[in-house]
Order: sequence, then C-alpha cells, then structure tokens
Amino acid sequence: MREIDATWMRGGTSKCWVFRRDDLKVPDLSVDEVLLRLYGSPDHRQVDGVGGGTSTTSKAVILAASTDPDVDVEYTFAQIGIEEAKVDWGSNCGNCSAVVASFAIREGWVDPGADETSVRVFNTNTNQLIVQSVPTPGGHLDEGATEHIPGVPFPGAPVRMGFVDPAGRSTGQLFPSGRRRDRLSDAVGGVTVTLVDAGAPVVAVRASDVGVRGDEDTAVLDAMPGLLARLDAVRREAGVLMGLAATPEEVARAVPKLALVSDAPSDRGQETDLSVRMLSMGRFHPAVPVTGSVALTLAAGVAGTVVHDLVAPDGPVEGLRLATPAGCVTTFVEDHDGVPVVGVVRTYRRLASGTVLLPDPPLLPSASA
Repeated sequence: MREIDATWMRGGTSKCWVFRRDDLKVPDLSVDEVLLRLYGSPDHRQVDGVGGGTSTTSKAVILAASTDPDVDVEYTFAQIGIEEAKVDWGSNCGNCSAVVASFAIREGWVDPGADETSVRVFNTNTNQLIVQSVPTPGGHLDEGATEHIPGVPFPGAPVRMGFVDPAGRSTGQLFPSGRRRDRLSDAVGGVTVTLVDAGAPVVAVRASDVGVRGDEDTAVLDAMPGLLARLDAVRREAGVLMGLAATPEEVARAVPKLALVSDAPSDRGQETDLSVRMLSMGRFHPAVPVTGSVALTLAAGVAGTVVHDLVAPDGPVEGLRLATPAGCVTTFVEDHDGVPVVGVVRTYRRLASGTVLLPDPPLLPSASA
C-alpha cells in the first residue's frame, strides 16, 4: 500500500484530484496504471476508487514547477476512463485548469503580488499557454467565495483564464481540414460541420441537421434513441478528417469534442448569441467545456463556418454569450501585443487535501466484478 499526496478540488463545473507530477512516479507502474487503480477503473461506479463515476468527476490534474523562464507551471490533464481501463491524454479540460494558479501559489512555485497575481500555465496536452489571474490582496492568496458561474450551485473563488493564441494547438491549423465547413459521408447522415482547433479540437454541427432543436435538457438528449451513437459516429469521422487518427475506431473518446449549435433561445429572459449542447465522453455535458467555448468563439469570427452563420456578427467577435444547459457562459477576446487571447472567468474551491491510497496489485478487477 502506497500513500500519494493529493488535493481534491472543484474547477469550474468539474471535479478533479490534483497531484504533483513526481508523486505519481511509482516503480514498475505506468502513470496510467496508477491513475486507473486510484480511481477504481474500469467500473461504472468506480466504487473502489476516488473517481466520481461521471465524465466531469473522473479527472486528474498533474502539476510541476517549470524550469522555462517564460512559464511558471507545467500542467498535464488526464481524463480517466470509467468503464474502460484507459486514460485519455489527448486534450485539456478548461474547467479543471481553473485550479492550477491557486495550487501553484500555495506550493510556493509562484510569489503572490500585492493585489492580483498572474500565473503562466503551460498545458502539455495541447502545448497551450494559459495566463491565469487570481486575487492576492496584500500578497496573500484570497480563496473567498465571491463569484457565481452557471452550472455550480454555490459561489467560488474567481480565476480569470486567457488562452494565448489558441488556434491550431493540437493539429497546427485553426481549421484542420483546410476548409471552413465539410460535408461528412452519407454513412453518418451527410451532415455539414465546421472542424475547428482552438483550446481543443471541436466538431460544430447544426442541431437541426440531426433532428433536434438544440436547447433541450441534456437528459432528454441522452435518452433520444440512436442520437448518441449517431453523434459519436459523426465525431469519429470528423476526427479522421482533422488528422487526429487514421481510422474512426482509433479516434479517442475525449477528442475531438462535438458541439450541437443552434439559434440562441429568445424566451428565457437573457440575451445570448448561440445555444450549445456539447458531448463529453459519450454523453451531453451539463454546461460547456471551457476549451470548447474557446473554439466556438474563434469559429464565430470567421465567415463561412457553421457557427458564424448562426451568430452572424457585424464585425470582429469580442466574445460570445453561450446558452448552455446550466445558463449563460460568457467568453472574451482580447489582443495582447498583436496576439489573440480568448478566455473566460471560472471559479474553483478546495474540497479536501491529504493522501489517496494505492493498493498493491492486482490492478484490474476480478472476473466476478
């Protein structure tokens, strides 16, 4: 039995266990094997581990101080499979990213400023620099719960996150196929999509093209016969077009993400620009992944994309108001010395800290399970 230091945190609308990178180095075991056993996978309940049994609560944040003078913290995200004995390293989680700056300050990797501290975070999954700003009045980290975000019932400590020049971090191009829209094969319904890579690779599909309005509750969408399977087939074919895998079967479960987009609802008393329902690990996300919102924001600013057709801005996009299942999520676009920065404000909270226990082998469940 081995004890591993860990902090349990909520970041945005997700929960994750936060580890120092060196603490996950266990002799004779890969990091994948360590995480799967800690989280209790494969098992749909994750009953013998610390995983939460859902895509938004089976996540790990792995951190280390950086030796790069232009970076403060190196950050790797892991999506731990629930019913599969697999760890997905193919993308970042923008919500979980919200915990990094405060953890780095508490660890002493970053000295706090007088009023606010900016932490330069390098995500190794996507080679993405994220600048995070947190309040540090008087040189002390303030984790007071002062801000609400959609999808979280309680307030949390705010963190402003800007993704620096996010286009093409996974594939090399904002539009990996070289086109602003693509028609997929008849085998998946011949739908027209926009393939965009910013924050994370995303497939944008008009909700009406798959027979839904696009503003339904996630439980309704999850229960529609055949919808999830069809959307996964769309996502996998699009992943091949994006160059993420050679065949649909080889496309990862976590990337690319898929977004159903539609006209913003006009009957909920809140002005929004776009209605979004996004898939996360095979089911609909309860709000919206931060990285997905970054991709949709950049796609909205380019004429000819599925997203631009719905938003139809008169000029440059300075941000989007996204109608999600949890409420309105607002993004921002800024220019820093000629470099675009796209981001959102999230909140975080520390839930627990201590150690998690890694049992001795066997690492996989018995046949009786």
